[in-house]
Amino acid sequence: MNKEQLSSALQLYFVMGSPNCVQRPVDVLSEAIKGGITLFQFREKGHGALEGDQKYALAEELQYICRKNEIPFIVDDDVDLAIALKADGVHVGQEDEPIESVREKIGNKIVGVSVHNLEEAKEAMQADYFGVGPIFPTKTKEDAKPVQGVSVIRQIRLAEIQIPIVGIGGITEKNASEVIRAGADGVSVITAISQAGNVREAAAAIRKEISACSKR
Repeated sequence: MNKEQLSSALQLYFVMGSPNCVQRPVDVLSEAIKGGITLFQFREKGHGALEGDQKYALAEELQYICRKNEIPFIVDDDVDLAIALKADGVHVGQEDEPIESVREKIGNKIVGVSVHNLEEAKEAMQADYFGVGPIFPTKTKEDAKPVQGVSVIRQIRLAEIQIPIVGIGGITEKNASEVIRAGADGVSVITAISQAGNVREAAAAIRKEISACSKR
């Protein structure tokens, strides 16, 4: 996948694991795909998260749905799981395994890195994309960093760093366009889709906002 293809795939980046869902994860993902998500990250963390064989089984099931629908499947943090599943890539945070080590293990697969400021972005230039945030307040991550707003996205773009960016943290249909206008290629969403009363409609509404903003 080249940079242009990845930039397009990042438009509506859905992140989810079983703790984020009120419905069955397989149903949530299937409906989110029908609503227009463009990339999926399996993130099995938080209270009640599955482990071991159960985690692997769920990841495999969700990956099958993604493959059937030609949606890239990314694994959060767990490099070994990503390799075992032959996933499309892995996403790591600042406290996770160093990107150099991840790249060595995963080869030419997609590697995303969470960055919170320009300095961290400059140190992660081996990444295929940056997850930048938290842009807005979020309750999904208990250890979330201070809210950045969209200014950090603008700073990275003003530094002429061309690596694709997906905004992360507290993003909804109402503020997605603000993230795109700041210079992001897409938005990353968890609960605005996973816990919506109608998952398909929620995904479609955010995708519509992104598409409208991209055409302006």
